[in-house]
Amino acid sequence: MPAVSKGDGMRGLAVFISDIRNCKSKEAEIKRINKELANIRSKFKGDKALDGYSKKKYVCKLLFIFLLGHDIDFGHMEAVNLLSSNRYTEKQIGYLFISVLVNSNSELIRLINNAIKNDLASRNPTFMGLALHCIANVGSREMAEAFAGEIPKILVAGDTMDSVKQSAALCLLRLYRTSPDLVPMGDWTSRVVHLLNDQHLGVVTAATSLITTLAQKNPEEFKTSVSLAVSRLSRIVTSASTDLQDYTYYFVPAPWLSVKLLRLLQCYPPPDPAVRGRLTECLETILNKAQEPPKSKKVQHSNAKNAVLFEAISLIIHHDSEPNLLVRACNQLGQFLQHRETNLRYLALESMCTLASSEFSHEAVKTHIETVINALKTERDVSVRQRAVDLLYAMCDRSNAQQIVAEMLNYLETADYSIREEIVLKVAILAEKYAVDYTWYVDTILNLIRIAGDYVSEEVWYRVIQIVINRDDVQGYAAKTVFEALQAPACHENLVKVGGYILGEFGNLIAGDPRSSPLIQFNLLHSKFHLCSVPTRALLLSTYIKFVNLFPEIKTTIQDVLRSDSQLKNADVELQQRAVEYLRLSTIASTDILATVLEEMPPFPERESSILAKLKKKKGPGTVTDLEEIKKERSSDMNGSAEPASVNASAVSTPSPSADLLGLGAAPLTNSAPPPSSSGSLLVDVFSDSASAVAPLAPGSDDNFARFVCKNNGVLFENQLLQIGLKSEFRQNLGRMFIFYGNKTSTQFLTFTPTVICSDDLQSNILKCSSMCLFSFGFCGLCCTKLQ
Repeated sequence: MPAVSKGDGMRGLAVFISDIRNCKSKEAEIKRINKELANIRSKFKGDKALDGYSKKKYVCKLLFIFLLGHDIDFGHMEAVNLLSSNRYTEKQIGYLFISVLVNSNSELIRLINNAIKNDLASRNPTFMGLALHCIANVGSREMAEAFAGEIPKILVAGDTMDSVKQSAALCLLRLYRTSPDLVPMGDWTSRVVHLLNDQHLGVVTAATSLITTLAQKNPEEFKTSVSLAVSRLSRIVTSASTDLQDYTYYFVPAPWLSVKLLRLLQCYPPPDPAVRGRLTECLETILNKAQEPPKSKKVQHSNAKNAVLFEAISLIIHHDSEPNLLVRACNQLGQFLQHRETNLRYLALESMCTLASSEFSHEAVKTHIETVINALKTERDVSVRQRAVDLLYAMCDRSNAQQIVAEMLNYLETADYSIREEIVLKVAILAEKYAVDYTWYVDTILNLIRIAGDYVSEEVWYRVIQIVINRDDVQGYAAKTVFEALQAPACHENLVKVGGYILGEFGNLIAGDPRSSPLIQFNLLHSKFHLCSVPTRALLLSTYIKFVNLFPEIKTTIQDVLRSDSQLKNADVELQQRAVEYLRLSTIASTDILATVLEEMPPFPERESSILAKLKKKKGPGTVTDLEEIKKERSSDMNGSAEPASVNASAVSTPSPSADLLGLGAAPLTNSAPPPSSSGSLLVDVFSDSASAVAPLAPGSDDNFARFVCKNNGVLFENQLLQIGLKSEFRQNLGRMFIFYGNKTSTQFLTFTPTVICSDDLQSNILKCSSMCLFSFGFCGLCCTKLQ
């Protein structure tokens, strides 16, 4: 920056600022400002032309007044005139005023753009830097239209100085974020990638930020950046701190650049084997350095070191292809779980949530279950406790479900009110998902209602009723357990709802016991009636009429209750109408008619889980991706759970009762699609050299095939009627593929038969499963494949 001359001190500005600060009241300040505005206005309108120094001083005063919160309606033209000055300080103040005060719709924009163009064409690095900073600060669509085509040329020009390249890259990044449609992709894209090899690390840092953003929407244009990014990252992580002195931060070489390069690599799948080997070495080096004793005790050193480490772990998780790295990353994060720094504990828990969804690292994550449970009990920070709950939910499988659910229930009694509803939803999902014995499921949900009844949403108690109705083996136990729970002096209204519904359907299963005779059941429920809200009372009235059908011996008692004035003359129309109609029905209907009208509820049809949908809505996108959720829910759990049970195709009318809560019928929400494939037979090429025997792809499915080169799960095809999803698992030479067919219509598929067509060479190596597994409203075609 040019040296500031003695006359640039602007003593008049300093005096004005001092006067403002010395004002004793708001009125005195306004009076002083109005006096100064009148003086500046008279100077600008005077006959005598002002020199550059005076213009700069008065424009600075106007800028200061504006920053105090006062409106400025003049002086803009004088600021624009400063842009044509050849003095750095005057031009700088002009650009500063324009960046802060000039609106993008101003009539002066054309003059401003002309001045900026002149500075960009001047090849003076100082003036070019000021112009680029102004464009980035304003960042309007008008600026993008005027300069989006010019800035890339400056960026890749061979004679552009390093400082200007930095400013140009960041300026272009700003314009792309505000108006991506106005930044043209062209020949410059291939040249900007090579800036990753620039000797100036400042240029590399700015270019990496730009390329990362551009690659997210145009991955094909910048795929060559992967090898260059790996090469640059390798040079950084293997260098000593003394090699990059200007960019070493507390003994950590170029930490910001390292983080940016690692984020850039997360825009792409794992690279080819040659580059992957070098990248693996870089990641191993980062993990090794994390184990080394710190070179400084200052917090800045550990912050920089851990920033690179966590970004490297994010890349390892993103690739999800190196079991050794995933396990090492998990072990490293496990060490942070007991670190004294709260932020590190939080980040470790958050990263391990994602690691838990990988089949390679799930077992390694489970080894830290006791540490996570201890954090849930002792952690003082509520956000860390919430991440601990998330991790327990993510690491849960059939082998540890009962332990994790029990710990969540224990924590729920003292949990912060802000996260209780979320914990309730997760407990409900886990209890059903991993319920081997559904009596345990019923006990868990009733205990959940007892502990946190106010946070048990309708979706939860609806679901326990659906489970009980759909499973004959648990109905008697549920009726007995609910009856016992209702005997407590004070029980939550949600428990009364569950009890009323279950006893109304299955109270006859426990009526043989004198301790739970029909009259005792009725009196127990009716003792809660006056304490309940109107919707619960309406449900209990329905239970009473069900009792009339189940227990004719207490019909008179129930009719007396329905006939009472408190029911027939109830102020609530709904309760009054039910009482009148139920009383009339019980009086005039024959036994056969009552049995028909009040017969047991049929099994509930399976639909998308309302509990899981509510949890995803509450959490929002993030934490565990929807794709990983579908992966874990649609397949048998790889860590301790059994293989999916085969169900006969004739069982279409009675699907698995657990399917709904787990969202098995939900359409999977996949990550944003990778670039379209250039060949429709891309997936075929992965498995076979010959694609001739494979049926042609359905229109619109080409784009979905590219993701299966580096991902094992995703949507294969989708239209308005059907969605076809694929999940595959591979271990050495063995592979297994699950194909999911999702019915997107409101009607049921009755004669649905999947057919696998493949080449003759592959046909002999495929064992097709003859069974059909019913998942919610879709079908699962399963084939077990042995890859030679």
